[in-house]
Amino acid sequence: MCSWTRPARRFLSTDLQALDAWIASPKSLVLTDTFHSNHLSDLHITLPTRDGTRGRPFASPVEGTPLGFGHHLAFFHPRNPEASLRTDGTDADFCPPEPFSRRMWAGGTMTWNKDWALKVGEKAAAVSTVANIEKKGFEAGNPMIFVKQRIEVTVEGRSEPAMVEERTHVYQPSVTSIRRRVPRQVNNLPKSEFSLSYTPTLTTLFRFSALTFNGHHIHLDKDYAQKVEGYPERLVHGPLTALMLLESLIYHRPKAQLRAFSYRAHNPIFVNCAATIHGAIVAKDKAELWCENDEGLVGMTGVIEFDE
Repeated sequence: MCSWTRPARRFLSTDLQALDAWIASPKSLVLTDTFHSNHLSDLHITLPTRDGTRGRPFASPVEGTPLGFGHHLAFFHPRNPEASLRTDGTDADFCPPEPFSRRMWAGGTMTWNKDWALKVGEKAAAVSTVANIEKKGFEAGNPMIFVKQRIEVTVEGRSEPAMVEERTHVYQPSVTSIRRRVPRQVNNLPKSEFSLSYTPTLTTLFRFSALTFNGHHIHLDKDYAQKVEGYPERLVHGPLTALMLLESLIYHRPKAQLRAFSYRAHNPIFVNCAATIHGAIVAKDKAELWCENDEGLVGMTGVIEFDE
């Protein structure tokens, strides 16, 4: 499999001054949403674990029942006019200034409050802040900005969040030349005890983009993915792969009550390429999962803590 990166551009002092000013500025965003069963039904029919094609009938979510783990990802999205989006189709919220215009989802965590489970039909608020910003690679000529966003989801009328998510995006500058990059190797994974294979098609990517109100061109526009980002094909959404890690454990351990989830992206997963989620129970309350392509290259790893 081929993957690609780009050499760094030379920065002007004004670029760095603008970046430092952005880092120092306060950042927060409050969004409200309702976990509508119709929207969740669209998510369920998009996920290969719930679409009724694997011997388990499709079932629309019922109001008052627990929200699927990670299914909040289909809610709480900024509603910005198209003219306010960045050139790659993404929202500008929590994004550093130019020239850091290339965004990738690097990883994250989720924790659930077992006493305040989210439920279908409930109205909730997501309070987003920036937990950390880190500059890396500037001295080595490969500048990157890591932005960790913290999101607390609290149901209307309650004082404690029902779940807390942290997601990390990495931003890189846009430049013109492209060079080949060696894929990252992931070692020391446990022996697979269960697995689930699927192929994320262009329809899958379109549906998930629509569900999450995500206009990032890298998922939908082949010319953009190849000519601007330097990838051979459109990329599968990082949160979709993370959600599939969660879904795969629940598919094989349906009574599991998740407490915490951490995950990291290692290599891109491309559209129309077969992917397999592997998992292993490494302790009585812990599972390791990973997604690999049909060549065995690992795209994402995750650890889930759970009760049964």
